Amino acid sequence: MTRCVLLLTHVGRPAAREVARAFGKSLASHGITVRVLSEEAASLGVTPDSFDPPAQIVEASATLGEGCELAVVIGGDGSVLRAAELTHETGTPLLGVNLGHLGFLTEAEYEDVEATIEAIVARRYTAEDRLTLDVRVLQGKELLASTFALNEASVEKAARERMLELVVEIDGRPLSRWGCDGVVLATPTGSTAYGFSAGGPVVWPGVEALLLVPISAHALFARPLVVAPSSVLAVEVLAGTEGAGVLWCDGRRPFDLPPGARIEVRRGSRPVRLVRLHAAPFTDRLVAKFGLSVEGWRGAADRRRGDRE
Repeated sequence: MTRCVLLLTHVGRPAAREVARAFGKSLASHGITVRVLSEEAASLGVTPDSFDPPAQIVEASATLGEGCELAVVIGGDGSVLRAAELTHETGTPLLGVNLGHLGFLTEAEYEDVEATIEAIVARRYTAEDRLTLDVRVLQGKELLASTFALNEASVEKAARERMLELVVEIDGRPLSRWGCDGVVLATPTGSTAYGFSAGGPVVWPGVEALLLVPISAHALFARPLVVAPSSVLAVEVLAGTEGAGVLWCDGRRPFDLPPGARIEVRRGSRPVRLVRLHAAPFTDRLVAKFGLSVEGWRGAADRRRGDRE
């Protein structure tokens, strides 16, 4: 069976365009068909005849990733979130090559491109499922919007000079009312993103849980919460709230929230699959991405050896 890889690129970055062209050419030289979005192909200067076997130039659709063993994403975390949106229906595993900043969702760095290509060709990679969120917006019984999120759904005020008045609910019971700038409803994957910036905890990806993190809440009880993955979180924008709020999913898909809107968040029915090339612990990723100091650490083996001396 012919192998196929979807190539998604942050074409606004010259370095990303250069890496994408080299990536596509190298994969094709190993007999792997490369699929490229038509809007990106134009920026990359890629036509069907650019590669052998010929590149597949396609339009964006719900079936974009169908038949592809994985999607290589050239960019940063934002590019991976965009790729998750484009491939959500097909569940195509995503392999991020970091040309951004932190790159928590990416697996390979710019200098690892050749090794990454070799791993794809030899199928030396695994895919892990990441918990997602299903998000609904209702006004009374009317469903206004329905979407998903890999990192978080955030309810935020639309105007800087006003606070949002919200009531937070967990598993069908009211928890607290807040005057605040907003609230972040996150996955463990998103705990190192907006939730972390808002003061939430870092949660290891292997933990199945949902997070709720208030943003600048004027209340005595306004601490980050970690709840069961089976829980249903809800945020209601009080009817008397002046102005509107905004729902953002993964910082990409905004939806204006009228007063009285209700946002419901539960565990997603379909996970996002992230490709892994290495078995490095998440702790090592935290240390590397945040530049954490571990000077003086000896490790268990070194401590035992020191005790014997």
